[in-house]
Formats: sequence, structure tokens, C-alpha cells
Amino acid sequence: METKLKKDLKIFALGGLGEIGKNTYVIEYKNEMVLVDCGIKFPDNELFGIDYVLADYTYLKQNQDKLVGIFVTHGHEDHIGGLPFLLQDVKAPIYGGDFAVELIKSKLLEHKIKGIKFHQINNDTVVEFQNIKVRFFRTTHSIADSFGVVVTTPEGNIVHTGDFKFDLTPVGAGTDFQKIAEISSEGVLCLLSDSTNSEVPGFSVSEKRVGEAIEDIFQTVDGRVIFATFASNIDRIQQVVKSSLKYNRKMAIVGRSMEKTFEIGRRLGYISAPDEAFVSVNEIGKVPSNEMTIICTGSQGEPMAALARIANGTHRQISVIPGDTIVFSSSPIPGNTISVNRVIDKLHRIGAEIIHHKISEVHTSGHGKQEEQKLMIKLLNPDFFIPIHGEYRMLNQHVKLAEQCGIPAENCFILDNGDVLELSAEGGQVAGKVPAQPVYVDGSGIGDIGHIVLKDRRVLSQDGLVIVTMMIDREKKQLVNKPTVVTRGFVYVRESGDLMKNVEELIKDKIVTELAGGTKDWSSIKKAVIDVVNPFLYSQTGRRPMILPIIMEV
Repeated sequence: METKLKKDLKIFALGGLGEIGKNTYVIEYKNEMVLVDCGIKFPDNELFGIDYVLADYTYLKQNQDKLVGIFVTHGHEDHIGGLPFLLQDVKAPIYGGDFAVELIKSKLLEHKIKGIKFHQINNDTVVEFQNIKVRFFRTTHSIADSFGVVVTTPEGNIVHTGDFKFDLTPVGAGTDFQKIAEISSEGVLCLLSDSTNSEVPGFSVSEKRVGEAIEDIFQTVDGRVIFATFASNIDRIQQVVKSSLKYNRKMAIVGRSMEKTFEIGRRLGYISAPDEAFVSVNEIGKVPSNEMTIICTGSQGEPMAALARIANGTHRQISVIPGDTIVFSSSPIPGNTISVNRVIDKLHRIGAEIIHHKISEVHTSGHGKQEEQKLMIKLLNPDFFIPIHGEYRMLNQHVKLAEQCGIPAENCFILDNGDVLELSAEGGQVAGKVPAQPVYVDGSGIGDIGHIVLKDRRVLSQDGLVIVTMMIDREKKQLVNKPTVVTRGFVYVRESGDLMKNVEELIKDKIVTELAGGTKDWSSIKKAVIDVVNPFLYSQTGRRPMILPIIMEV
């Protein structure tokens, strides 16, 4: 028997379910709607030329009168990176922790977006609207000011964990277990919980252990230390600063994003060090090697980041010298492994000593593993469960963990992006869908690159391009001269002369036939050329290049 729902409470993701990145979640009750995070996804190797992948904001644009606020769990790009694009069309106040708010302000300044109201929240903040209220509980993650979000509705509490781990010996602020227990005592209707490490058993390593490993490096290394990590990992950076000060090393901050977050971290008091402990990039060569620490970006092998340019020998101020020890204080994000390994290999070739997470405990994940995920479920004891933030296999595994913790299988929902879950105390069901196709950003264009363009780019990357130029006299219905064939990325023309001649003759014969048959429509002639050249080239080369006919009328 199908459960009849009140249909007042709806939960769905515009981006984030079934993938890592562009986390964008909507919780709606009657005429009020809150947005939890608005992230961005970086493209994989299949998205040729794409800079970013956004969630589809159509529903938010159409219902912005309902949007009472945007609530940010923390300041990572996959949780705030979409805001400059959303806020071009949708205006709403932003609520977030100090560090996240400063990062967002800096981002909006770059995009010249003004008029947005900011509300800095803390562990005790309560934001009340007509039918709902929003509260927060402090969590531990790989960035400062990380929070879970509680949306209280007449149907019950909806809890969004944000990204979290349970670190009992954190470097910064720790998880507020008491607040979580208070929320649990009220009752939790539905829990949306981070699934990133659902396939990894056990507990994550404490950040304190990483600090000990970092100090061991500074204690034993005689030359320069080049330390690469995520710019947003302020607690990690503070531990590097602490060890540098302890062992009388000067520090240089390298990389645009590192400089920006470092400045914000110092301003907010998360990074503590005297001004005289730092030198500019141009002054690095004046400091003895055993007294120098370089903190930089590039731990993910990003081609334009500082570390990759050092490895390639293209950095203007920094090059590897004998005795350098380079620390990769991160693990590769899925899809970045090849890039990271390539940078490591180049650094080895030019004589650097490399330390990474497989050699030393210089990194720990900011996402809880299986035991921590089960602990969150048991602490909050929800009636319904939605795994978020991860590939489908991670979401599926997280559901299995929830079932082990006593949540019935029928109360667990793995939703595709755009699926609308209607929920009440009596039950839940998917009752519709909102637009949730990925939106691609290419340069200054937002959403103007579709699947057809990407397919063309894929063909060009795999099989190349053949351009056919034809001059036709419309009055006389004849070719002025033989067709010209130019290729790019298909074959080396100097070694394929016979193939090109055969293609030209094939095209010439086809056009003559078409014109003799009375064809005056240039599009029909172009199609005829493609139809005859495509199978011929495939039969000769086994490849299907993009064929671009161009007709010049004389």
C-alpha cells in the first residue's frame, strides 16, 4: 500500500549525489527553501577544454522567492566554488563560518559580484524563518570552521553532516559531541551523511599524528624543505609553521591560492607566526638551505601550480638544488594519480628527495572512514538515511553501513541528482524530478557547451580533423578547380600523399555527380561529401576523423 505523504517536505540534490564535487543540496518545506553548499566540480579527462562543471540552477532561479538562505558547511571548492555563478542570477544571504565567509568574499570580489549579505555563524547560531529554523554543530575536517547543518521543520529535524571525520586529538577545533547528542535527543527524521570513505574500514588517522611526522622531517633534514599541500588545509599549514619556527627556519609562501588562504588564516588567527619569520620568493636564495622552508601549492600535480612549474624548470624564482626535500602532504584525488606521479618522477630526475603519504604519515584524510560513519549514524539515530558526496559505489556501501546500524533498507534512499524525495514521519518516496544536468563552464561561457560540442571535441582529440575546401560556380554548375584537402591530427600528409589524392578524386567525382543531378543546395552537397569520404577513410585507416566541408561560391 502506497504511503500518502503531506508533500510539504522535500529533499534533493542539484549536484553531489553519485559523484564527488559540486555539492549542492536543497531542503524545502512549503514556501521556504534552504540551499546547503553550492560546489563546483573540476573536469575529468573526458571533458575537453572545460574549466568547471556546475550544478543546474534552473530550479533555484525559478523559485528564488522561496530561497531564504544559502548555508555553507565549509570553504572547500567543491562546496563553495559554484557561488559566483549562482549569484549572478539568484540573490540570497549566505551563512557560514568565519573562514568560509572570507574565502567566499574573496571569490565574489574576483567575479565583481556585489550586494550579497553575509552572516558569520558559530556553534551556537540559530537562524529562524517562518516555518523552519537552522542550527549548526562543529565538526572536524581538513579545513577550519567546518560545520554540520540542522534544518528543523514541523516534520522533524533534517541533519546534513557536511564533510567530517571524528578526530579525538585534533589540531584545531574538535567535533562538538555534546551538540550532536542534544540534536539526537530531539529526534532526527533524516540524516544526509558524507560517504567519501565508506569503502575504507577502520578510523582515520589523527591530524596530530601528521604533525609528529612533519616534525620528524624537520628534525632530520639538512637542506631546504619544500612542503606541498592543499592551500585550504590551514591546520596542516600551521603545523609546518610551528616546526619551521622550532628549527629556526624562514618561510616563503608560494602559489596564488596558498598566498590568499595564508593571509586569511593569519588574519583570523588560525596561523600564528611573527612577520620576521617570512621572506618573499625573491629572497629565498639569500637564506641558507638548512634555514629555509617553502610552503607551496601543487600537491595534486596541477600543471600550473607552483610545484609542477618547479619540477618542469619553468618557475621564475625557484629551482631544485642538491639537498632539497619535497613533501607531498596529500593523497591524490581520484583522477589526479597520473599527474601526481608524473611530477614526482620529474622531481626525482632532477635530484630531489621525495616524501609522500606512502612513505610517511604526512597526510590523513579529512573524511571519516567506516567506523566513523557508523558512529555518526548511531549518535544521531535517524529514521531515514541519505548517503551524499561520493561515487555511486560509495553511496551504496554507506547504505550497507546504515543497515548494519539498524536503519531499515526501505528507509535508505540513494537518489540521482534531481530526484525529489518527499518525506514525512510516515514515510518517503521519490515524487518527481527537477533539472539537474551538468552545466559546463568554458572560459567566459556558462552552459553554452553541450554534449554535442563535447562529442565533437572528443572526436577531434581521438581521430583529428579533415577540412575539404571546394570552389563551385553556381551558374555553370561545375567545380572551378579540384577540391583541396587539409588535415589536422589525422595523418602526416607528407607520408600520405596517395591517400589524399584518392580522397580528392573521390570528392571531385561525387560533386560532379551531385551537380549534374541538379543539386543546388550546398548543405546537400556537404552531406554527400561527408557520406562518401567517411567510409573511405575508415576503410583505409580504421579512423573516423571529423570532416568539415567548406564551399566557396564563385
